[in-house]
Amino acid sequence: MSYTDDNGPMMTMDGKPLKRSLAIALRRQKIRALLLISPLLIFVLFTFLFPIASMLFRSVENDIVSEILPETVVALYSWDAESDELPDEIVYSAFAGDLQRAAKAKDHTRVGLRLNYEKSGMASLFKKTARQAKKWDLEADTSFKAKLIETHKGWADIAVWQTLKTHSARYTSGYFLNSIDMRKTVSGPEFQPEDRQILVTLFKRTLIISLVITMSCILLSYPVAWLLANLPMRQANLLMILVLLPFWTSLLVRTSAWKVMLQQQGVINDLLVALGMIEETGRLALINNQLGTVIAMTHILLPFMILPMYSVMQSIPPTYLRAAKSLGATNWTAFWRIYFPQSVPGIGAGSILVFILSIGYYITPEIVGGNKGVFISNRIAYHIFQSMNWGLAAALGTILLVAVLILYWAYDKIVGIDNVKLGG
Repeated sequence: MSYTDDNGPMMTMDGKPLKRSLAIALRRQKIRALLLISPLLIFVLFTFLFPIASMLFRSVENDIVSEILPETVVALYSWDAESDELPDEIVYSAFAGDLQRAAKAKDHTRVGLRLNYEKSGMASLFKKTARQAKKWDLEADTSFKAKLIETHKGWADIAVWQTLKTHSARYTSGYFLNSIDMRKTVSGPEFQPEDRQILVTLFKRTLIISLVITMSCILLSYPVAWLLANLPMRQANLLMILVLLPFWTSLLVRTSAWKVMLQQQGVINDLLVALGMIEETGRLALINNQLGTVIAMTHILLPFMILPMYSVMQSIPPTYLRAAKSLGATNWTAFWRIYFPQSVPGIGAGSILVFILSIGYYITPEIVGGNKGVFISNRIAYHIFQSMNWGLAAALGTILLVAVLILYWAYDKIVGIDNVKLGG
């Protein structure tokens, strides 16, 4: 209870200002709510935000050369990398000292591998030289330029030193340039040789095939979702079980099954030959190409399109169509002008879900796509698990993330994200 003091604000029964008591109660309520969701916030922070932040940082991080070869980096600062002359003796002496210390600490392989991403042969160059560097007497020897060149003729190649200087900064744009088939050089960004220009093609292929898969899912899912929303409950439940059945099977098993079915000696081609639709010598190439990727991924992602559509269609009152028909509208007119516009939010929700899922898939394209049907995600996996070029993998992942955000922003401007819903 509360009362009003004749000479002041409204007070509570214990003599405290009512406004202050309400503010304290509201603050306590907010703290309790925050404590309730804090486990989820901590989980999202450590499993989502930190990995993304780490990926963004790794895409520009480049401290291997500067940490392992610090004196060399300082000595190279005054060398004109665009000249036709090799560095002077000071640079070679600084490098010999850094390399000997790196060889004893077994860090030379790290810097060799890092530079090998930019110029082939650098890893073996560092390994061979490091074995000899352990035996050098840094105080007695005076001409390390001749010693290094004698150890390996690569140290007489000006391109080696240009690569070393170009990629000696602690932060670099080189990974992002590599992601768009370019490279960082002493004279500025340049395009990669034609035989190494593949990443832009993979980005285009990923976006185009993902759009094709999304459109295929829309065309195949719409009638299924309509049946789910309009069939009697018994039949609708049976159909829903069939829609959800793929979720009970491993993704790897489903993809492997498609590999068996799509091959030239597989079930589909055998059936077409048996029906006389194709000749034995004209079996269709449905595997190890983009068509195989589209077929397999459309099947895998269909439930993610059907469920949002069904959720929205279920909320559309059937009386709207009956009213339109009673006013003289044909079945097609009633569907196109009354039913379809109300189902668009479900199409939008399913399209966003399927498109975002498809551009990140790499197991299915790897198994059924071959060289012609792989996505950029397969290249990211390659650089993470095989080439160990995590900087390039992070840059590719960052570009893919930005592309998704741009498409999401464009969709919001054109369609409006507020119009996307899952029913209700």
